[in-house]
Amino acid sequence: MTDPEQIFSDNPAAFAKEALEAPRRDRKPLSWKTERPHWKKGIVSILGVDEAGRGPLAGPVVAAAVYFDYDKCHNFPRSLRNLNDSKQLFEEERERFYNLIIKHARSWGVGIVSHEEIDRLNILQATMKAMAIAIDEAAQKLAAENIAPELLLIDGSYFRTTLPYEYQTVVDGDAKSPLIAAASVIAKVTRDRIMVEMDALYPQYNFKSNKGYSVPEHLRALKEHGPCPIHRRSFKPERFQEVLNFEVVTEEPGAIGLAEATRP
Repeated sequence: MTDPEQIFSDNPAAFAKEALEAPRRDRKPLSWKTERPHWKKGIVSILGVDEAGRGPLAGPVVAAAVYFDYDKCHNFPRSLRNLNDSKQLFEEERERFYNLIIKHARSWGVGIVSHEEIDRLNILQATMKAMAIAIDEAAQKLAAENIAPELLLIDGSYFRTTLPYEYQTVVDGDAKSPLIAAASVIAKVTRDRIMVEMDALYPQYNFKSNKGYSVPEHLRALKEHGPCPIHRRSFKPERFQEVLNFEVVTEEPGAIGLAEATRP
């Protein structure tokens, strides 16, 4: 059996290339093959769930849950028909789809778990918590309309929750299911916006570009400046030990915490 701790490895280098590589032009179109068997069983209240930010050296992990009405799925808006995995979209496409998803989704929720909680819980548990927050927020919005989720479609191969919902994990689900793809876009755009805000506080790390991933420019900045307050202290991959001195914290005058910085 695969160890979930290995799936959610604390080695950020394993995620950096995939997270920041250029989107592909030859994207495979999504279909409703994942949802269709459940629809045939009469299960129509389905939430798609995905996360962004498991692998970076800095910043939060963010999850999103998205619900489209069954009728909306069968008559998917033309403007959303090129929706895809957020990693396969250019930034301007993600921003456009983000606004369209918010417009057309019946419900959606976002969960944000800070770098402090990632260090305290570990990235696996922090990701599960972010997903639970996102699901609960979306479910509460639906409850106001007397709708209860019947099924969660979770991107990946591992999920655990105390929430009272059936779920199905879907490997590469963000490249298969429109519901999961929509969640991936909401999570990615939300996190990217947070990291752009963090760039204004800590410009020496260029967070607006690298989003906290372990790309060479970020590692060079860490070597020169040491980590700042939003770097994850638990993310110390062995091959970067000589570069990272996580006992040194770069404090910026007037710096504010993540929660305060991102508060509407």
